[in-house]
Amino acid sequence: MKNLQSTTTLHNGIKMPWFGLGVFKVEEGAELENAVASAIRNGYRSIDTAAIYGNEAGVGRGIEQGLRLAGIERSELFITSKVWNADLGYDATLAAYETSLSKLGLEYLDLYLIHWPVEGKFVEAWRALEHLYELGRVKAIGVSNFQPHHIDTLMMDAKIKPMVNQVEYHPRLAQLELRNYCKQQGIQLEAWSPLMQGQLLDNPLLRQVAARYDKSVAQIILRWDLQTGVVTIPKSTNEERIIANAAIFDFELSEADMELIAGMNENVRVGPDPDHFDF
Repeated sequence: MKNLQSTTTLHNGIKMPWFGLGVFKVEEGAELENAVASAIRNGYRSIDTAAIYGNEAGVGRGIEQGLRLAGIERSELFITSKVWNADLGYDATLAAYETSLSKLGLEYLDLYLIHWPVEGKFVEAWRALEHLYELGRVKAIGVSNFQPHHIDTLMMDAKIKPMVNQVEYHPRLAQLELRNYCKQQGIQLEAWSPLMQGQLLDNPLLRQVAARYDKSVAQIILRWDLQTGVVTIPKSTNEERIIANAAIFDFELSEADMELIAGMNENVRVGPDPDHFDF
């Protein structure tokens, strides 16, 4: 983890950046496009979106601008999207993938995820993702918000193990059991809402740690993610914050501070519980 282009290698050999930009709740428009473009121009190589965000077209335009500004090729980026619950099912998932590609203006995705583990539907959707992967239409496939028992259910019929599991992850929700499970299974864990939607930025303990390293609380949390072996994708539309969020490769948290932050865990969520949701 030496710089913003540093990667982890997924179990199928595909390289995924440790750090990226998330665009949850960022509406279509110039703000979104500028955020994506400026992230790429400032060295980001991973962009994460989803069908339900309703912003894939704007992300696509931002990617196009970013590639031009950075002077790099599409192959240097790692683009993720997700199939929404209403489209889970073999044929519906295949169609949803084509719709996402069309909106993004891309020929392939680097990672395609099942967004939520809707009981009775995600197994068929996974079969569709396997088909896309076997055809070479997507570089890697995975899941989001899956608990170990969801993955166990998936693997009863699956031919291919998920390469990534993207979940809510921050110091108040350290997901230790899930983290250990994914490590044992060779599944890369990825954090959404790593800053707990801003709720941790004024935390006194984290502010003390941040002062020790002359870093911001956000930088401390994001560095903690990486040192726990978790890919992270903080959201921001402000170019200064986009740059600042990524300035985490020039220091390392001590073991004592890693444990101090881990001790903040209270299994508190800001998003839905993957075992109890109704959408």
